[in-house]
Amino acid sequence: MLIPGNLGGQGLQLQPHQQLARDILQEIIEINTVDSAGTTKAAKALERRLLEAGFAEEDVHVIGPSEKKMNLVARLRGRDTGRPAILLLAHIDVVEALRTDWNMDPWKLIEQDDHFYGRGVTDDKDEVAIYTANLIRYKQEGFVPDRDIIVALTADEEGGEFNGVQWLLENHRELIDAEYALNEGGGGEIKDGKHRLNAVQASEKVYQNFNLRSVNPGGHSSLPRDDNAIYDLANALIRIGEYRFPIMLNEVTEAYFKGTADVEGGSVAMNIATMLADPSNELAVARIQSEPGWNARLRTTCVATRLNGGHADNALPQTAEATVNCRMLPTHDPEEVLSSLRRVAGSQTEVTAMGRANPSPPSPLRASVLDPIQKITEEMWPGVPIVPIMATGATDGLYLRRAGIPTYGVSGIFTDVDDNRAHGQDERILIKSFFEGQEFLFQLVKALSSGANIS
Repeated sequence: MLIPGNLGGQGLQLQPHQQLARDILQEIIEINTVDSAGTTKAAKALERRLLEAGFAEEDVHVIGPSEKKMNLVARLRGRDTGRPAILLLAHIDVVEALRTDWNMDPWKLIEQDDHFYGRGVTDDKDEVAIYTANLIRYKQEGFVPDRDIIVALTADEEGGEFNGVQWLLENHRELIDAEYALNEGGGGEIKDGKHRLNAVQASEKVYQNFNLRSVNPGGHSSLPRDDNAIYDLANALIRIGEYRFPIMLNEVTEAYFKGTADVEGGSVAMNIATMLADPSNELAVARIQSEPGWNARLRTTCVATRLNGGHADNALPQTAEATVNCRMLPTHDPEEVLSSLRRVAGSQTEVTAMGRANPSPPSPLRASVLDPIQKITEEMWPGVPIVPIMATGATDGLYLRRAGIPTYGVSGIFTDVDDNRAHGQDERILIKSFFEGQEFLFQLVKALSSGANIS
């Protein structure tokens, strides 16, 4: 497979499919798709490109529950082999970005220092552009897969009232129904300039907020009491902050730690091996859980994120409240988490769930999916292993998994682990990584949808 050796810097001599991906990326970066602006303008721009490339109107849909929050669903039809479709998912919407917070215009695609800059270049308009350009490339090359390839580019993954994946599943599942899906959430890691691993997200934690509330009759602030709503709440939060939920490993997290041990080696590998063999080994667990990313994959975590208390400067507080945000393991019963929080908080603080958790069962580690990922990874980055992971955050994959569509976060886009700017100031992606990810996904989807020899 052909990858130009120098993809950094300006004035590149790009192949036509690479130029197309870059042009699409620029077009959609320069369309503001935050919650208040919506996704429809970008969806229609992508629709135009697909129709101009020869896709039939009945295979390209711009559809949604709101005029501002439309989704695009496109289908490349395959042979009638009876194989169910494969779904490629990415979201068009992005988080807010203020020009005053950035050193450049977030709504322009800027090439600088071997990077593309702009809001969404890593989350998730890079994959929107890649999937669209690759679908057009398949069409132009006359590739006919053994199964349909569906691309769904959706609204409100980052928040908002009209989540595109949820709406499509509830109203037009036939448009996106598939054997399994590829999504964001995975990707490669670069550390100290070296490609370390290519992560495949097969699971993610479950988001749930809890309200903590302490009450008191109050009184005049000149007459303090031993009981105080703010102190009661503060003590409950301290206890929750010190509490550690039990270790609960599953197929995905066990594979993650085994892969991490192979990459890290040395004492880290020894501690991981000890922990996997005996999760009650406090010394090994303590060394692993000292790294926040590893700790978050060992157990459910809960952390205080908001506080409110009192009603006047000169009065004892009658009410104090806090929000505790939990990221629960997919196999952890939310009712058990609530029960634990109530026990730890104590009798002076009421704990209630805020809304309902969205369960997200882990996707099975299927060889039919992982083997092609490993094969292409080895061809493009020799010696780099693939490592299954459980995301500590959340993606739209949770809706697909809950609906019975296994979902795998994989991109082949490598980023520096010490320079993650998603949702942050001056968001950027290595130009070389963008085009390598495009080639990786082109080859992967082709392999998964045809069984073709990709060597």
